[in-house]
Amino acid sequence: MTTIGIHDLAVATASHVVELDDLATRAGIDPAKFRIGLGQEQMSIPGLDEDIVTMGAAAAQRIIDRHGVDGIRTLFFATETGIDQSRAAGVHVHELLGLPRSVRVVELKQACYSATAALQSAAGLIARNPDERVLVIASDVARYELDTAAEPTQGAGAVAYLVTADPALAVLEPAAGVYTAEVDDFWRPNDSVTAVVDGKLSVSAYLDGVAGAWDDYRSRGGVDIDQIDWFCHHQPFTKMAVKAHRALGQHVGVELAPELVAATTGYNRRIGNSYTASLYIALAALLDGDADLTGARIGLFSYGSGSVSEFFTLVVQPGYRAATRGAETEALLAARTPVDVPTYRDLHDATHRDSTIDVEIAPESPGPFHFAGLSGRARRYTRD
Repeated sequence: MTTIGIHDLAVATASHVVELDDLATRAGIDPAKFRIGLGQEQMSIPGLDEDIVTMGAAAAQRIIDRHGVDGIRTLFFATETGIDQSRAAGVHVHELLGLPRSVRVVELKQACYSATAALQSAAGLIARNPDERVLVIASDVARYELDTAAEPTQGAGAVAYLVTADPALAVLEPAAGVYTAEVDDFWRPNDSVTAVVDGKLSVSAYLDGVAGAWDDYRSRGGVDIDQIDWFCHHQPFTKMAVKAHRALGQHVGVELAPELVAATTGYNRRIGNSYTASLYIALAALLDGDADLTGARIGLFSYGSGSVSEFFTLVVQPGYRAATRGAETEALLAARTPVDVPTYRDLHDATHRDSTIDVEIAPESPGPFHFAGLSGRARRYTRD
């Protein structure tokens, strides 16, 4: 039987970083409220020439540098920070990367969940033709209004992963549990560049999704909880993963060790919220960690506000270490430029841009891809 799963996984982020201790000091808040209460230390901030396209392309370029483009017939771009109501952001990435014309490109949207929809869709395509490979990109900028409770849960990040038959990293198991419930916990209106969030309701809806998706997973033939070795949960802030882990244990009547989820939080603590990418950044942190995961089963909980949830499992493959990118990701995080709070606030304000006004943006970030501005209301991108 052909196995299908994640063959490679690469992380990208923005070029600037804000220390949440600095944000707390400016607001007159004890920094422990962010470090301990939210489980966050830093948040990545895009420069003027960075957005979901540039970050997504940077992550995908690392996949292509290692594996080439042969067999890639589909590019899924998952995001809730869409740059256009019609055209997929992935079409820009397709051009920047020089992918073949014989590649279908589709954007998927359902808050933070859609990268998991992309994974399941990719598995279906490969089940039909095991010679094909699917490139998935999840890229987002989490942006809230300044001086609000949600402000310290901003961030920016992307992942790209390659879905194939006989994967080197992790095999996707067949059972999956899903749960959907319409709830106004979080959304971003068409006329806003910042999201609207009801924090307490969002936490409650998230935890409802954990229980509902788990119950459906078990009803579909999923393994018992004692057969799962590690857990990755969606991380709008890393303390939320800890809450979800505890709630799942309470729901099934067992006490789950906190270290089974703590190992997934290292990158997200430093990148901040990355919406669709955060679950897979958590997976990267776990795979890059010290523990030997060979043969381990990882339970993943994916949540998208509004809301859609899914619980599924991956099994880590022998030799997976050769495909991980820990040193590369650490270097990316270390290379970010620290900015003070006034500079961060200026960058935040600059996102309020009128598309009817042409603008040229000079390349400033060190990455290979740049948002070059607007011309005739169309977005322009360049590559070094």
